[in-house]
Amino acid sequence: MNIVLLSGGSGKRLWPLSNEIRSKQFIKIFKNGNGAYESMIQRIYRQIRNVNKDATVTIAASKAQVSSIRNQLGNDVGISVEPCRRDTFPAIALAAAYLKDIKGVDPEEAVVVCPVDPYVETDYFYMLNRLGEQAEKGGSNLVLMGIEPTYPSEKYGYIIPKGTDLISEVLAFKEKPDAAAAKEYIAQGALWNGGIFAFQLKYMLTKAHEYIPFTDYHDLFDRYDTLTKISFDYAVAEKEEKIRVMRFAGQWKDLGTWNTLTEAMGESVVGDAMMDGTCTNVHIINEISVPVLAMGLHDVVISASADGILVADKEQSAFIKPLVDKLDWQVMFAEKSWGSFRVLDLDSGSMTVKVTLNPGHRMNYHSHKNRDEIWMVISGTGRTVVDGMAQEVHTGDVITMQAGCRHTIIGVTELKLIEVQLGKEISVHDKQKFPFEQE
Repeated sequence: MNIVLLSGGSGKRLWPLSNEIRSKQFIKIFKNGNGAYESMIQRIYRQIRNVNKDATVTIAASKAQVSSIRNQLGNDVGISVEPCRRDTFPAIALAAAYLKDIKGVDPEEAVVVCPVDPYVETDYFYMLNRLGEQAEKGGSNLVLMGIEPTYPSEKYGYIIPKGTDLISEVLAFKEKPDAAAAKEYIAQGALWNGGIFAFQLKYMLTKAHEYIPFTDYHDLFDRYDTLTKISFDYAVAEKEEKIRVMRFAGQWKDLGTWNTLTEAMGESVVGDAMMDGTCTNVHIINEISVPVLAMGLHDVVISASADGILVADKEQSAFIKPLVDKLDWQVMFAEKSWGSFRVLDLDSGSMTVKVTLNPGHRMNYHSHKNRDEIWMVISGTGRTVVDGMAQEVHTGDVITMQAGCRHTIIGVTELKLIEVQLGKEISVHDKQKFPFEQE
């Protein structure tokens, strides 16, 4: 079976842990069976593999998320890279072309599409298998999963089925309602629309060609930034006549706000933090090396990262996005395919960064036009290549690179270094990459 995970997210609703590079699905706050922390994307990928080890998993994601995906999931998972954001229909069309032209998937095979970040248990993945089986049988062009609602939510659209069977034809779709309308929909047997559906690959390719003039995956990728933004529901689902919905009554939570996220956390404190005995319904997530102490608080979330500190009433935290939109801040932490970096100090004309390089990985071979750089190795062993000259490096070694020189560093063991950037114009855009041929 083919599963496409839609990896969206602007990185603002769970600020300061999330940012434009590190969306909510990459935050490690859930403990796995081994006691280690994992992210939403690691959790759902592990759950898929536990239920269906042979499933072909593809993640539809923006360019900014590729490094985080590689860092957390490795190189085995497929990635359909969206050059820019164009809503769900173009993203799914591109993923369909990727499956056919890049992965060689048979157009007769079923594809299941679902979000990357719901909090679910094993029964959800068995239902995904059933959804794919229904699509593969034919009879319906689209098979949706409808979530049995647990309350009259205003956050979700609704699917109204024609009957009460496990699988029913779809009578109507309803937009996100107010609470009163949601109650009416539920009284009619409506289900939450969680954005989960299945189809045969050939069906989606046909729909994609109806809306978009393209020849193959590469052509669609090249013209992606010209496409009209449109959701899959508007473009396809609401117009499809041969469509059914399958009921799902298991656990399904959309962890889109601090309030809902903390409900799914297995512990009240993550990181260096503590609270006194008078606190109730308080959660603390601390990623920085300064301890956090909470006293006498109720229904509060505290989150501290290199990007900032949030102290908020849990209900009020749902309205964070407009306030974060007003902030102008430098991304201070990010995971890359080769490791991670954390900004330690930012000043006029200089920036100091702590870099962690995973064993066997390296940075891109690159240069900067407007800044010099200094690396000081603080732990581990590795190898630098500066303007083609290779050198082994160990703890305590210092390497200097003037503006314009080409450089990279390779980790033999896990390698940690302090990078000091010096220049009048320090920018993430001041970077030119070059082919790297030396082993």
